[in-house]
Amino acid sequence: MRKKVMARVVSSVLVTALTVTMLTGCRFGFASDPDDPNEEEKKVPIDTSTDTFEYDASLNGTNITLLNTKAEIQVALEEMGAEYEKKSGVHVEVMPVSDDSPYTKMISLYNSGNPPTIAILDTTDVIALAEEKAVDLTDEKWIAEAEGYTTELNGKIYSFPLCIEGRGIIYNKAVIEKALGETFDPASVTTLDEFKALLDRLVDKGIEKPVSMAKEDWSLGAHHLQYIYETYDGTSTGAQEAVEEIKAGKLDLASYKRMSEFLDIFDVLKEYNVAKGDPLGADYDEMAIDLADGKTAFWFNGNWAWPNLSEAGAEETDEYGFLPYFMNNDKNDFANQMIQGAPSKQVMVDRQIATEKEQAAGKQFLSWMVYSEIGQQMMVKTCNIIPPFKNNPYEPADPLSRDLYEKVHEGKAFSASVIVPNDHWAVLGAAMQKYLAGRSDRDELIKSIQDYWAEQE
Repeated sequence: MRKKVMARVVSSVLVTALTVTMLTGCRFGFASDPDDPNEEEKKVPIDTSTDTFEYDASLNGTNITLLNTKAEIQVALEEMGAEYEKKSGVHVEVMPVSDDSPYTKMISLYNSGNPPTIAILDTTDVIALAEEKAVDLTDEKWIAEAEGYTTELNGKIYSFPLCIEGRGIIYNKAVIEKALGETFDPASVTTLDEFKALLDRLVDKGIEKPVSMAKEDWSLGAHHLQYIYETYDGTSTGAQEAVEEIKAGKLDLASYKRMSEFLDIFDVLKEYNVAKGDPLGADYDEMAIDLADGKTAFWFNGNWAWPNLSEAGAEETDEYGFLPYFMNNDKNDFANQMIQGAPSKQVMVDRQIATEKEQAAGKQFLSWMVYSEIGQQMMVKTCNIIPPFKNNPYEPADPLSRDLYEKVHEGKAFSASVIVPNDHWAVLGAAMQKYLAGRSDRDELIKSIQDYWAEQE
């Protein structure tokens, strides 16, 4: 049975206090186009012979639009929409977001009077928009299947949790075993010192710099730095409490244990970085190639990086997985036992412009993903995502998503997300880039973070 992961309950005070556009790995995690039309596409067959879902015949002929902010599944969503139309008679137009952030795009569409019927957004975008613009989904049947993964606002649920994503230190098991000449058990590494000892052994065996580190500000400012909030206690409530205390000057980062621990692990990754000589010249796509080819053994990233690894030659039968982001040498610290995993994308149904029929068709499409045998398959096999619905019997195929899936089910993932201003990853990502390049020290970086939060209202 799925073990419960703490639900995120966010107060309206936090919603109004911050302009929110939290960066996840879904969209910005790709340096290359995952839907390259010239690339030979591998399709997993979908069994459409059985479908017990009950369709509302009155919705036949309805047209709805879906705003997609998860670029790597654009083609997959179009295929899913086509299958849904065959069964329901409802046409789904999938609209991609290219250059804008999800929040910016949604505001632009609302201002033009042409918002999508349903929209895939970051959780924080839903929090910012839902109470004014979204259909209340609290009474939807699928809520029971997503226990622990829904986002509640003042006692109501306005969004559909689309997928679970997680991040940590990706390892290539075959590379490690080939270098060491022995079997590698990921569970044997439980502390920062043990991880560093493993890195030293790999260096001794000829892998000169075993770690890849992305230089992008979204990776440094969101995926790395936000551990100082998320590991406060491993919950979203705790992460937000850390932010509020830092902002109010009650939590001094210079003496905050998680700040120094974060820099300890970051310094280790920095020291063994394959691009240490020119860290800001590192190429994202090349990191995937280095990990797949064995030039490196580790890459800090999320399960969204699989298309890059696959393009670099990694196979679904290869053994890739996640190590935790080791914060210290306490084997009992949850941060050293678990990876971060949370429902990163949410789907909102418009109530301002969409007609009742369009809203009903949008809600039916969401229910179809959960309860139709076809929808269940396509969520996992076509979109290659980890659905948060406990009734879905399908497991992801790629090794990163499989590893995350298993960790979530075994209680080895913690769910913590934080609401931050929409310039957090850019401003503090730049400060992190400066630190990564050795152009600032710990004190200067900490001051940059504290100064940033002191300016927030």
